[in-house]
Amino acid sequence: MGTVIAVCISAEKGTAKQDAGQAELIVQHGLKGDAHAGDWHRQVSLLSLQKIETFRSKGADVDYGAFGENIVVDGIDFAKLPVGTKFRCGVVLLEMTQIGKECHNHCAIYKSMGDCIMPREGAFARVLEGGIIKKGDQIIVETI
Repeated sequence: MGTVIAVCISAEKGTAKQDAGQAELIVQHGLKGDAHAGDWHRQVSLLSLQKIETFRSKGADVDYGAFGENIVVDGIDFAKLPVGTKFRCGVVLLEMTQIGKECHNHCAIYKSMGDCIMPREGAFARVLEGGIIKKGDQIIVETI
């Protein structure tokens, strides 16, 4: 089980996401108002708090959303779970579709730190059941 630490949204692609505290997740779309939402397999991005903290310990000054992640979770290591894992957060049901992503143009974080965790630690999911998700909510691994 994990705890939602931040729920981040960006209205435009290519900009850092901002912690909105909560968001509505729409079935087969993603977070309402997020530029990366849509009818594809990467509707929602997830990142483990522990991975962000480890990166910060190397000197990175990064806020939640800086890696492009929608949801920061304390207590779940997404990169260690298989694609197809389902997560329940209240009425919301997510299915993990991808771990990591190719980084075509290195982001500002990579350029300043020489590394970025999203390409290997970030997880992506599609929304199977929608609803509101907010900071402090519990998220559980429903099926692996």
